Amino acid sequence: MTYTTKIEDNILHLTGAGKETRFHAVWLRDNLPGADYRDPGNGQRLVTLANLPEEITLEAADVKGDTAELCFADDDTAHSFDINWLLENAYDKPAVSGMNPDITAWTSALTDVPTGDMTELKTDKAAKLKWLSAVQDYGFAKVTGMEPVEGGLFDIADLFGYVRETNYGRHFEVRTEVNPVNLAYTGLGLQAHTDNPYRDPVPTLQILSCLENSAAGGENMVVDGFACAERLRQEDPEGFDALASYSIRFEYAGSADVCLQSHRPMIELSPEGLFVQMRFNSRSIAPVQDVPFDAMEVWYRAYRRLSAIIDDPAMEVTFKLSPGEAFIVDNTRVLHARKGYSGEGSRWLQGCYADKDGLRSTRAAIARELGEA
Repeated sequence: MTYTTKIEDNILHLTGAGKETRFHAVWLRDNLPGADYRDPGNGQRLVTLANLPEEITLEAADVKGDTAELCFADDDTAHSFDINWLLENAYDKPAVSGMNPDITAWTSALTDVPTGDMTELKTDKAAKLKWLSAVQDYGFAKVTGMEPVEGGLFDIADLFGYVRETNYGRHFEVRTEVNPVNLAYTGLGLQAHTDNPYRDPVPTLQILSCLENSAAGGENMVVDGFACAERLRQEDPEGFDALASYSIRFEYAGSADVCLQSHRPMIELSPEGLFVQMRFNSRSIAPVQDVPFDAMEVWYRAYRRLSAIIDDPAMEVTFKLSPGEAFIVDNTRVLHARKGYSGEGSRWLQGCYADKDGLRSTRAAIARELGEA
């Protein structure tokens, strides 16, 4: 493809295939390529803004093959920028808000649950990349082909990162029995929720693996919290703004030496308006004190409606785990729950937490290695 350049008002205009992309002189100067400016090994900058001149003037620009050669007024060197790199890192594009364009929102219409076989995930990098990409895209995925043994869930965390230990320990038990001797081990259903909203930061990934599941019912359920929030925005923009604008307190004090608290909005947006995080767990909300008096009725109206949307079967995907199967959820986006169950049998799952920076890093590294970045 043929590209042309021109400079107007100290801005580089790069044109190709009928599309023009603009770059400010200061941005270009801050991103100079080459070993004098970035470490060849790790890519980190070797200069700071203090090394840049106060006045940065783009003096000349030319194209040679796939390279844009630029000269600045204070520097005699011609700096060569790879045009593909410039386009990959371009910021001259329409502003976006709401759903992050890099993810796929979903409802109950999602019938093909993303799944990876543990043996393949351990031995086949392409299969592992596909599974990691699915977790990043959809916010959840299943794993099959595991041995139903205690601690087997750690093998999933080892695929991309590390277990995040909490006051619950390195892992926790989700062990319930039908007709139990203790009400703590009931088969009651749970509303879809995010875990640990009272932590700051919350564990960003949760893993649940199945060791026993002989009871009737007890299906796992996942709900895309971002899709629910977007539906609320369409139905009630004022209520959506209330849930996104005011922080509320989440709290857990399960024992004498634990009192976990956070102060965050139920729907968290980036400054650009993109979805960042959902915190939804009615069991852990402390009395709401930080919503202004005049906004409280609107806030509760929206909270009630969001709860109803989350409970709507049209928003949920359900599946039942068998021994040797597991699933992972992005705890900042996807709500999870279980259906109630009764009859004979038992249900035993083990859970642990991890963080998605490791998952994203591993996915990106494999994609780069396989040429799919």
